[in-house]
Amino acid sequence: MSLYKRGNTWWVCFTTPSGERVRHSARTSDKASAQRYHDELKAETWRIDTLGQKPAYTWDDAAYKWIMETEHKRTHRDDIAKITWLHQFFRGKPLAAITRDQLIAVAEHKRKEASAATANRYLALIRAILRRARDEWEWIEKVPKVKLYKEVRRRVRWITPAEVQALLAELMPHQRDLTLFALATGLRQSNVHRLAWDQVDLVRKTLWIPAEQSKNDEDIHVSLSQFAVDVLQRQLGKHPERVFTRAGYPVSQLNTKSWRDAVKRAGIQNFRWHDLRHTWASWLVQSGTPVYDLQEMGAWKSLDMVRRYAHLGPAQMSRHAETVGKLLEKAVSTTNLSQTDEAAVNNKGLARSQPFDIQDK
Repeated sequence: MSLYKRGNTWWVCFTTPSGERVRHSARTSDKASAQRYHDELKAETWRIDTLGQKPAYTWDDAAYKWIMETEHKRTHRDDIAKITWLHQFFRGKPLAAITRDQLIAVAEHKRKEASAATANRYLALIRAILRRARDEWEWIEKVPKVKLYKEVRRRVRWITPAEVQALLAELMPHQRDLTLFALATGLRQSNVHRLAWDQVDLVRKTLWIPAEQSKNDEDIHVSLSQFAVDVLQRQLGKHPERVFTRAGYPVSQLNTKSWRDAVKRAGIQNFRWHDLRHTWASWLVQSGTPVYDLQEMGAWKSLDMVRRYAHLGPAQMSRHAETVGKLLEKAVSTTNLSQTDEAAVNNKGLARSQPFDIQDK
């Protein structure tokens, strides 16, 4: 029996030329549609087994396999959100049928509702999935080539201590400690809300972020100020594993609507959760922290990422400039002194010779 019903849904059943038994739902209550699905599937399995053709894997197959293989990724949850959004364009579509024009259209759609940088993140994920389907899974022969959008220079948005005070007044207690800890350490959002007690050493005032949770895929060791330690100590006893909680449950999201609403009530504009990290870095630079030390503290792989804060420390730049100025002043004053001494010697010699000149006259 090639077609049979289970409840209101038709199922297909047949044996492939290689002897494999195929039995699964046609996902329809219409018999004619189920028959077409059966015939197409049976013809495809014949081509695969007899002619050696590759299976017509779809975007759904690739997306599911990607999610299963990348559970360890720090961005796994973000990937799932992106793939969910992309399903409206690619659901059920054969991978080999995805074209360059379609990718451009999807990117343009995202760029209209977000930024070029955001559109690039979606394009990058699509390309990563398709390349793995080509290179590792061997499902397709080629991947459409699409250029990423040119991105504007990343902005540095930071707030003043007075603005921090205004923000804290609008936050709920658990949000205040999360915000204060982010400001005290400069840790990224995921590293804050996923922080576990086995990553913290309150005695030595340090914590570490494992490589799998790090943006740079390297372990990060963080030195804690006493202020940061005090924030952590307020969390003791609230949960056996995770540090930051709400009502006894681990916090899973920081950039929530309630947090954004608090930012608005505080009168702060154009400010995101990640800007707490910018604020931490900006305050350090303004206080005289060298950019090389800041790079180490913030676990930036490239110094270019740190140089964007350099202009915020004009005072220390002035001090360095004054160092050169003082050296020059010393050099000039020494030169002037030498010139003065030489002139004095010359004048003294002239004074000695004058009586003889007079007598000669």
